[in-house]
Amino acid sequence: MSTAYDAWIGREEERTQRILAPAVQAMAATLGLARAPAAGEPLPPGWQWLFFNPATPRGELGVDGHPKRGGFLPPIELPRRMWAGSRLRYLAGLPVDAEATRRSRIQKVENKVGKRGSLWFVTVEHTTTCAGWTCIVEEQDIVYREATPPGAAAPAVQRHDGEARWGRDFVPDTPLLFRYSALTFNGHRIHYDQAYARDEEGYRDLVVHGPLTATLLQQLALEHGGGRRLAAFEFRGVSPLFVDRGFRLEGDALADGSLALWARGPDGELAMSATAAFD
Repeated sequence: MSTAYDAWIGREEERTQRILAPAVQAMAATLGLARAPAAGEPLPPGWQWLFFNPATPRGELGVDGHPKRGGFLPPIELPRRMWAGSRLRYLAGLPVDAEATRRSRIQKVENKVGKRGSLWFVTVEHTTTCAGWTCIVEEQDIVYREATPPGAAAPAVQRHDGEARWGRDFVPDTPLLFRYSALTFNGHRIHYDQAYARDEEGYRDLVVHGPLTATLLQQLALEHGGGRRLAAFEFRGVSPLFVDRGFRLEGDALADGSLALWARGPDGELAMSATAAFD
């Protein structure tokens, strides 16, 4: 079905950037890791999201801290937007300190109707290359939705009843959210402006970044992957996690050798589901 945003399908943009070692070291410090990958070593899965982010001038930001509507992404006017999930293939290592290029292409723009009104989904394919090699291919889903009416009841919590074979607890504090926003040049105010997150977007507190949770789940996958290389990872955000409220990263092995992974919120709610496959 034709939509007002069909002209954006197929649109492309390209960014070239060095995978800077200082940013990689800062990410390791942010996650509390004892060692950061050195120059020439492969970037850990999920850390590519530190790079290729637009340096939008402050005067061109919307009230939510995101770049104003238009430009590469279609000018969808619904006020709330978020990263809903991704499907990633890791084809080759992306070396620290190397120069890399990410080409982005809008694959589709779809309108759906949910329990809280209209939703628009934009799927963007990001292909990252280095020295002639394709390193990472990602399909990213961005969702645009209507504002939550004042006083509206919170959506029903989706529980996760899966039995975890292993897991660990994680408490996201304010410095973590600040550092991750800074490292990814993410101006979305729900991650650092408590009044805005509560009063304008209807959240209970500062929101943990979805890609940060996905990065932690990929780290957990590697810890329980038996030394294998992560070849594919898929995640879907289900419900938000909040600052200073501990959550649990969990997983289990599947019969085909892949892993099922999830983040379980402090009240037992499913916050993110994921799968990881290995070479």
